[in-house]
Amino acid sequence: MTITPGTTTTALRTRLGRLHARITGDGPTVVAWPSMFVDGHTFDRMIPALTRDRRLVVVDGPGLGLSDPLTRRSTIAEAAEAAMEVIAALDAGPVDWIGNAFGGHVGLKLAQREGALRSLVAVSAPTEPIDDALRRQIRLLLPIVRAIGARGPIPGAVRRAMLTDDSAARPDIRAVLDASLARPTRRSLALAIGSFILDRADVTGELARIRVPSLFVASDDRGDWSPEAARAAAARTPLARAVTIPGARTLIPLEQPDRLVAAVAEFWTAGR
Repeated sequence: MTITPGTTTTALRTRLGRLHARITGDGPTVVAWPSMFVDGHTFDRMIPALTRDRRLVVVDGPGLGLSDPLTRRSTIAEAAEAAMEVIAALDAGPVDWIGNAFGGHVGLKLAQREGALRSLVAVSAPTEPIDDALRRQIRLLLPIVRAIGARGPIPGAVRRAMLTDDSAARPDIRAVLDASLARPTRRSLALAIGSFILDRADVTGELARIRVPSLFVASDDRGDWSPEAARAAAARTPLARAVTIPGARTLIPLEQPDRLVAAVAEFWTAGR
């Protein structure tokens, strides 16, 4: 587990419990919200570059990482309400948002709210619900998660879903995923999977309501958020454009941090 020098940690109270956050740097505030199954340490390799002239707040999602366990079923819309409470607690006005998968879905909701965000970077965040085949697979795994947590076949299944084969073969990348996957309680993880994956709604029709500069980041190896799908979503969204990062599946901040930093920096400089 990496703790960057100069980082402070805090627990921000929300309707979904206290969310663990690490705060590094000074300047305009950026909030980074990670994918399902993992926590904010998937952003660690991006922290030095993102904090050169900004304050970066890396949040563990509800029920994940070191945040309080979930105690009931929730929704992405409610997670966005919790994110609004995080933003209010930071007392920074509108923030730049970098969301990976689950975090991108939360960001798509926030970007529709007046004054919540300055800009949105949604990374590997399909706007449609999960397909039937994946839904069946997750429903088969859920009883195992409830019974034993993130053990047995679960880490391997998550690695296959979220990492390319090359990334999964790297001990440093695999260790970050496995460690963050192991932190939630088994009940909290099961509730999070049901709330933020199985119940994920189609938000394609909401994209036209987004009014902040937006960057949709696809990888070259995630079928349901392909470069073509990201470009189609950007075409429906005012002030949005899409970019593709090669050599990654879902966890682009962990798999290709330098390439993602370069895309975000270019967007912040020229895309807003």
